[in-house]
Amino acid sequence: MTDKTMTADEAVARLASGMTLGIGGWGSRRKPMSLVRAVLRSGIDDLTLVSYGGPDVGMLVAAGRVRKLVTAFVTLDSVPLEPHYRAARERGAFELMEVDEGMFMWGLHAAANRLPFLPVRAGIGSDVLRVNPGLRTVTSPYDDGETFVAMPALRLDAALVHVNRADRLGNGQYLGPDPYFDDLFCEAADAAYVSCERIVDTAELTKEAAPQSLLVKRLNVTGVVEAPGGAHFTSCAPDYGRDEAFQRLYATTSWAEFSGRFLTGDGQAYRSAVRNWQEGQG
Repeated sequence: MTDKTMTADEAVARLASGMTLGIGGWGSRRKPMSLVRAVLRSGIDDLTLVSYGGPDVGMLVAAGRVRKLVTAFVTLDSVPLEPHYRAARERGAFELMEVDEGMFMWGLHAAANRLPFLPVRAGIGSDVLRVNPGLRTVTSPYDDGETFVAMPALRLDAALVHVNRADRLGNGQYLGPDPYFDDLFCEAADAAYVSCERIVDTAELTKEAAPQSLLVKRLNVTGVVEAPGGAHFTSCAPDYGRDEAFQRLYATTSWAEFSGRFLTGDGQAYRSAVRNWQEGQG
């Protein structure tokens, strides 16, 4: 029973260039943005990024930190296509493996179960196999003889996820409507770093919500970071919704201008810059 609390910068200091990094959340929902900003503050690059993508992907590819991206989509939800991702993709800034959402999920399942691949129907009859010539198919050894896509395991060196509550041991709880596969990201990784809105005593986790909300198990967690507002500007229901006004600013501002204004300092500097911008809108 170990206290696993650390700062965002301490967590990121355990990462290294060239790693395969999984990022939890979904689109512009419950992304571990405080940890993503810590990655941006570091010198880490040449990453293989695995994500149901949102601004985490947009920021990291815009900053030139990504060598390869594995994803099913990259969206801001209320903005259908992440603009900084789109710009980086159009200039050929990284290698892309784009697969079906279900294939992505089974790739995480395979990694979590330490399997080399899992057979899936998703992808059959689509262009997924054409645009990913490295994918293979397998034939069922049983009487049906059906052909499946052999979705390779999405094995991660490290995972970053954000939840509503966690204890110091690494148990993480979500209180919103969707787990977003964050448990699979942690299980598929050699190390997992969980940021949370608030660290509470272990006993408090089951007082706030049902035991089924205990999404992340301490067995799979390397470090816990208390980061109030740590998903901003994405949503973290029910603690807060997406900051749509700030997201529009992000989506309509050049990367150089946005990063220079909001991402040059630490987490406190980011919050101060956002607060100053918000006060200026009033």
